[in-house]
Amino acid sequence: MNNVVSQRFIKCHNKLREEKRVRSSRAFAISLDYLPQSLSEILKGRRDVTVELLRKAIDKYKMNPVYLMTGDGPMFMTEESNQSFRVLTTIQTPNDDELIVHVPLPAHSAYAAELGDPSFVQGLPTFGLPDYKYKVGTHRSFDVPGDSMEPTLFEGDKVVCSFLEPTLWESGIKDNYAYVVVTRSDVVVRRVKNLIAESKELELVADNTFYQSYRVSLSDLREIWYVRARITPFLPSPQNIQRYVHEEMIGLKETIAQQGKMINRLSAAIDRLGQP
Repeated sequence: MNNVVSQRFIKCHNKLREEKRVRSSRAFAISLDYLPQSLSEILKGRRDVTVELLRKAIDKYKMNPVYLMTGDGPMFMTEESNQSFRVLTTIQTPNDDELIVHVPLPAHSAYAAELGDPSFVQGLPTFGLPDYKYKVGTHRSFDVPGDSMEPTLFEGDKVVCSFLEPTLWESGIKDNYAYVVVTRSDVVVRRVKNLIAESKELELVADNTFYQSYRVSLSDLREIWYVRARITPFLPSPQNIQRYVHEEMIGLKETIAQQGKMINRLSAAIDRLGQP
């Protein structure tokens, strides 16, 4: 028996047949550049639908990916919902293992602007990791832009992330965890405060206190990726770590000394006010 996604795909196929939007299963398969014999195996429950076939069916017949993945919503997308929906393109090995697609910094703007053009994603570098957790689900890696997440993440670092389905944004986004947030115009790495239930927004917070937090509306969001790991080219030596801690201690002592002077001045001012 095939999985629930395949079962929903079959229901969508049958609906297309009933409404005579396709003449036959063979015509349906050919329109998706898929072998009719392989489609027949899916329809008979002998194999599961592939990610690539799902992507083509979503593009061609506007099958609703939310329905396919969760069972919620209509089987097919309306033109209005299709304008804002982004089809996620994946890359697989000949053994059907999904690879991690890397989005380098120069490609961030184009990645945010793209509406799911498969050729763009297929042109990006890919790689695999041996850990089993990266074999399940869809993953991307992104270059960290700028210094907004220092000292946690540095420019030049790469973050490996797992895809968060839009249907899980409201319940699955955890406050103060790091995410890659893809909007209509940018790709940013931030800690997130989930305000979707309250105001249909996310508040994005930088670890670098120089940057102010800001909010992004739900309608401006394209993709959200949960940061699971960091790949960094930097390996600080013990001497550098000791120097960093020493500098931090000096800065802390100076701050305490300044606060002590302020308290003394404030105390003297209060004493003068209390004199007759």
